[in-house]
Amino acid sequence: MTERSGENFLIKNWRNVREAGTQRLALTGVLVLIALLIARYAWALPVLGDAERAFYDARDYYTAEKVETDQRIMLVAYDDETLTMTGQRSPLNRGVLIDALKTLDQMGAKAIGVDILFDSPQEEDAELIETLRAMKTPTAIAYIIQDVNQDDITYNQQLFLDEFMAELEGSNAFPASVRLEKDLGMTRVWSTMPTGDEPALLSRAMLQAGGDADKALPGYEGAIDFRLCLRCDNPDAEQSKEEALEEEAEQGGTEPLYTTLPITLFQDIEVAQAITAEFPLEGRYIIIGADVVDTDRVSNPLTNFQGGTVAGMTIHADKISQMLDGRDLSHIAAWQIWLLSALMIVMAVLTGLLEFVGNWKIYPILAAQAAAVLAVPILMHSNGVDTYELPAAGWIVGWIIAFSAITSAARASGAVQRNFAQGALGKYLPREMAQEIIDKPDLLALHGEKKEIYVMFSDLEGFTKMSHALTPEMVAKLLNRYLEMLSNVVLEHGGVIDKFVGDAVVAFWGAPIAKDDDADRAAKAGYAIWEAGEAFRKEVAEMDPSLPPIGKTRVGMHFGEAVVGNFGGESRIQYTALGDSMNTAARLEAANKALDTSVMASREFAERTSLDWWRPMGKVVLRGRARPVELMEPAPNVDAVDRKALEQALALVSTRRNSAIEGVEALVERNLADKGLANLLNRMSNLNEEEAYVLG
Repeated sequence: MTERSGENFLIKNWRNVREAGTQRLALTGVLVLIALLIARYAWALPVLGDAERAFYDARDYYTAEKVETDQRIMLVAYDDETLTMTGQRSPLNRGVLIDALKTLDQMGAKAIGVDILFDSPQEEDAELIETLRAMKTPTAIAYIIQDVNQDDITYNQQLFLDEFMAELEGSNAFPASVRLEKDLGMTRVWSTMPTGDEPALLSRAMLQAGGDADKALPGYEGAIDFRLCLRCDNPDAEQSKEEALEEEAEQGGTEPLYTTLPITLFQDIEVAQAITAEFPLEGRYIIIGADVVDTDRVSNPLTNFQGGTVAGMTIHADKISQMLDGRDLSHIAAWQIWLLSALMIVMAVLTGLLEFVGNWKIYPILAAQAAAVLAVPILMHSNGVDTYELPAAGWIVGWIIAFSAITSAARASGAVQRNFAQGALGKYLPREMAQEIIDKPDLLALHGEKKEIYVMFSDLEGFTKMSHALTPEMVAKLLNRYLEMLSNVVLEHGGVIDKFVGDAVVAFWGAPIAKDDDADRAAKAGYAIWEAGEAFRKEVAEMDPSLPPIGKTRVGMHFGEAVVGNFGGESRIQYTALGDSMNTAARLEAANKALDTSVMASREFAERTSLDWWRPMGKVVLRGRARPVELMEPAPNVDAVDRKALEQALALVSTRRNSAIEGVEALVERNLADKGLANLLNRMSNLNEEEAYVLG
């Protein structure tokens, strides 16, 4: 499709939408607006919001970078074995922590983060405070406030936590927020910036204290840029240590995203030094926390696909890693989301208009747009753009609603136009033929083609002369009624009304769409036209006896070639048939007057029907013609035996004309009221050398 033709389709189909009516157009506008709002605010809507989060998690997982173990961060964990050894689960044993802090403080870490809340008293508190105050390594201590963490801490716990923190003032130990932002139970983004009395986030506070303040991404509140470990396949944080070792043996060794060591290894300085020979702590950020099955577990987009959960301290490690790498994901402004959403809806509207192109070209367009709607968020995400709250499902649903609204309006308008066109065509064509032409407009292209058709020509005897004696209003009334009755007959029998010429009706069968039973339809229609004419005569006589008597309707039928098509021009066309077959049918109609008959067909016409009502009526040379035509008259009311006898008699004309005349005379004597038969008998005495009667 060229650019120009595409533009024409858009203009044309937009007009179609407008022609659907004011109410329909208003409804379409409302639906398009709803589509835009859904496309923009899908994250906040029921069901769609869940779909958006699922899409986000999928693109976050499948585009996540796979990296080697991050040597800048180490996790020191209370694991299930630690809890078993200490016999204490909640709160965590602080004696183990005291020993570990003393050891870690000697190993050159940049900063230590303790992801453990000291919100309830224990016997070791005094020693723990003393240890923390003596720390040379900057140490961030987990802290939350009840105002923003009402489900995690009570009022009394808050009081104790504040008192504990007050004891550390003036030391290298300081409070840091461990608040995690959760979206329907899933951690996907950084926590919002602290307000009021809430301290800096643990991860950011550790970098600021560890000498990397310039890398702390000040003000960043976007998505967490999660990564996958390069050498671990589908890790499950909840598997037991024995299962992890077994998996490691099967895989030939794996490496986690962050080195995690049990806290008990750091209770003894000599053991710790032996361990850190392989895992040096100098220059690292150390996070101490719980890594047990039922404590402080967190779900994120990666675990949503991998299964299981991760320890909460892992999220803090992910944030530290993101800051150290400077992975400041590009933020999408609200106006940009509006713009993208609007573009999706505009794309749907334009596609809805193009949908009426009506050929295969629309399907690649639909496929390309579907791919674009799905691909845009993925491409943006994989190129470092924060796509949290960027619609995807909303764009799809909005696109569908807008597309459906436009196509529905256009179809409604098209239905109105189709009904109008079908009604207009239905005045000249059978309903099923009109429908087929509407579906395939090429059938009525501006051209002509040669076809074999069945032509019917009718005329009302004496109407022109009678009309001079009537008022114009009465002439119009009678003519309209007469043409309506004959038109109905043609259309009911599947014919095409070619034209009206005064009181004459011209119709044909076999074009623009040929049917197997066109011959029978045309023959039956011709006879029914005569019957309709007789009914009209009776109707007029009963309506107003003072009116002059109406003449009979004469019908001529012929089969032959004609050029059929639209003729005229682009601005005004007429679908008609041109050719000798049309003239022959007209002359057969006129011949009825001389033949004392009402309906006459050529043998070419009659032989193509399956009807058994035909009787031969001899040969005639029509006015203006040189070659004779064999006449066949539909005579359903004539006895079949008589029709057969007439056929046998006429077969003797060329060899035994006298016998033929005798045979016809016998038939005339048995059918004295049959004027057509009597006329045939008279003609048989005046045949030319071709055994045909020449009409004057």
